[in-house]
Amino acid sequence: MTLTPLTTLTSLTPNKSMLSRSIIVLYVSIITIMSAATITEKYRGSDFVADAVYGSWWFAVMWALLAAAGVAYIVKRRIRRASVLLLHGSFVVILLGALLTHVSASQGTMRLRLGETTDTYEVNSKDGNTSLRLPFKLRLKSFDIRYHDGTRAAADYVTRITVTDGDKTIDGEVSMNNVFSYESVRFYQMSYYPDMRGSVLAVNRDPWGIPVTYCGYALLFIAVVWMLIDPKGPYRRLLRSDIVRKGMMTVALLAGTTFVAHGATTLPKETADRFGRLYVLYNNRVCPLQTLAIDFTKKLCGSSSYGGYTPEQVLMGFVMWPDEWSREPLLRLKGGALRDRLQLPERCSVNTFFNDIMGGYIIGPYLNEYYNGNNDEFHRQVADVDARIQLVMDLRRGKLLKVFPYTCGGKTTWYAPTDNMPDSLVDPAHRQYMQNVFSLIYQEALAGNMDSVDNIAGKMLRYQQKNGGSSLPSDVQTRAERLYNAVPFATILFMLNLFIGFVTLFAVLWLMTRPTRRRLRGSMVMKIAAAVMVFSFAALTLCVALRWMIRGTVPMANGYETMLLMAWIIMAASLLLCRRFAIVLTFGFIMSGFFLLVSHISQMDPQITHIMPVLASPLLSIHVSVIMAAFALLSLTFVCGLMALLLRCVMGSRAPGLGDRLYALRALSQLFYYPALAALAVGIFVGAVWANVSWGTYWSWDAKEVWALITFMVYAVAAHRVSLPFMRGPMAWHVFMVAAFATILMTYFGVNYFLGGMHSYA
Repeated sequence: MTLTPLTTLTSLTPNKSMLSRSIIVLYVSIITIMSAATITEKYRGSDFVADAVYGSWWFAVMWALLAAAGVAYIVKRRIRRASVLLLHGSFVVILLGALLTHVSASQGTMRLRLGETTDTYEVNSKDGNTSLRLPFKLRLKSFDIRYHDGTRAAADYVTRITVTDGDKTIDGEVSMNNVFSYESVRFYQMSYYPDMRGSVLAVNRDPWGIPVTYCGYALLFIAVVWMLIDPKGPYRRLLRSDIVRKGMMTVALLAGTTFVAHGATTLPKETADRFGRLYVLYNNRVCPLQTLAIDFTKKLCGSSSYGGYTPEQVLMGFVMWPDEWSREPLLRLKGGALRDRLQLPERCSVNTFFNDIMGGYIIGPYLNEYYNGNNDEFHRQVADVDARIQLVMDLRRGKLLKVFPYTCGGKTTWYAPTDNMPDSLVDPAHRQYMQNVFSLIYQEALAGNMDSVDNIAGKMLRYQQKNGGSSLPSDVQTRAERLYNAVPFATILFMLNLFIGFVTLFAVLWLMTRPTRRRLRGSMVMKIAAAVMVFSFAALTLCVALRWMIRGTVPMANGYETMLLMAWIIMAASLLLCRRFAIVLTFGFIMSGFFLLVSHISQMDPQITHIMPVLASPLLSIHVSVIMAAFALLSLTFVCGLMALLLRCVMGSRAPGLGDRLYALRALSQLFYYPALAALAVGIFVGAVWANVSWGTYWSWDAKEVWALITFMVYAVAAHRVSLPFMRGPMAWHVFMVAAFATILMTYFGVNYFLGGMHSYA
């Protein structure tokens, strides 16, 4: 007997009991309702769905009935294995905690002004706002925003309060991921007043629900670990099976335009590189100017170079000779709708979009239509082109060149040469230097005195080092970023991994479909593949480590980084298992290559920026890494399923030896499945704990939360092969794994790009 949340599904035979039928109906109904609710939320809003579905009495009753039916089924079947009882019991405890929170907790907001004392907070409900009183009073001592040195990127929001409870006075501090608790009341940093003289705190009074729910999470963690190590459990039996012990293996499925620059004027490569070593305030962090140059060139050209020019040369070309570079055909128009309607070539210059005869900015009217709600393909392409043109305009105005740090009163500010620099803030000598140095560079460059230009660049760097203070990145961070900029890791690795994956795929297919099966393990193809995998894994590890060093936090704050992490986990798992299962290398190459390809071609932004303060939590790092590990392992079960379907198509349903191969594939799939299911459960409850620490609520029915739960519930069905006879055959297993993978795609991509919500950045 294996496991699923809340209940144990039953046999689908005609003789199944009313209890079994009820469990199946309730289980499927809840999944269907939750998935429909997330789609409804997109069009009707969160408040509507919260009232109509998640907060309704009938939805709570359905969960209660499912829990009760599950308990009754366990009692009826006389299931005594401790791991099964503990796992299902943990879900009952979690549901009990949720019920206690629903009926006894109160959540609201407390608005504090500097120096004022209050004991009231507001609770929002569908009937309007209600004011409640605390048994003690709070006084706001101060509110402060802490910034990353030299930037306007918030590092934390800090509220200092004084609690007065009768004759007792206590000082406390509330910040992001730092909860202040007093007398079973928890305070969270929520917002602040624009004048910086007030703070808004979230108030959570939940004396019973949180401890009961946390107890359920603890039991769940123990249960899923026990599930993996239980000597009588399905995973340990799988590890002892002949199929695994002998290492039987099978097969796996899957697996612009050139142009010539016009010879625009710019600085020599070596001189431009000197400017690339300067620092600049970009994306609210101080980084090498090289980073700005690469992003600038990529956004304009669609690649990191133009006509043989380096990104630094392109950037400095626009800085020193803007009119000439504005005539260069470096804007790549990726959308056919825009090109067809305006009769434009694939590559245009910035000046193409400015024509006095046609009224000036020729896409201006279409841009207004876009902002007025016209969001078709043509207008989206117009908005994209406008964003890139505005980037050029910002550079021409000097707004992007915040390369001059100045420290006054212990605070470092980075200025562009065109910024307003009052005498009260900047010494006149410094201001004169900032405003005139680029003119001097242009004069020397125009005269061909590149040695003088190099000398000026060196003086600018020394000026930055002298005046930048603690806002400058360390030498290690700078070298790491320049190395990261120099190597397009994701691009190289996705091409390498997919190529090797398909090569090994065809080799495996040829070997395993021969009448006389040949050994795959130990073959020259797999030896070479293993060596390439080691190299690819090391390169990706270096890429992730460099991003970690550059930003100073674990790189998993956006879609691009989570794709890298999933590829890394898949490659690590492949290397760990390839000595026993050579076929895993094929799986690893194909799936890691796929995720790296997604990171390369999608709209995910590879830029490194400071993360939001709320995301700077170790719990978030654990949550994301564990969830990504689960998704990565489940993606391998998906590949196993595709392989099984391919084998059946290639060999025929009655081919001799097909059954052995399908069973072997299922065994391999299950090796990934059970740890993945455990990791998914742990990742969900760690995320709930993080949410409670950061937001004051451990479950808010956000679309990503709901689909993560749906994914877990769907995959949990496969753990019930004893109770579900239709799941016992290997082909049914593989078909189910292929179909279930759709929930992962919906959880990650569907929510991010279609449904939205608080987790749409993940």
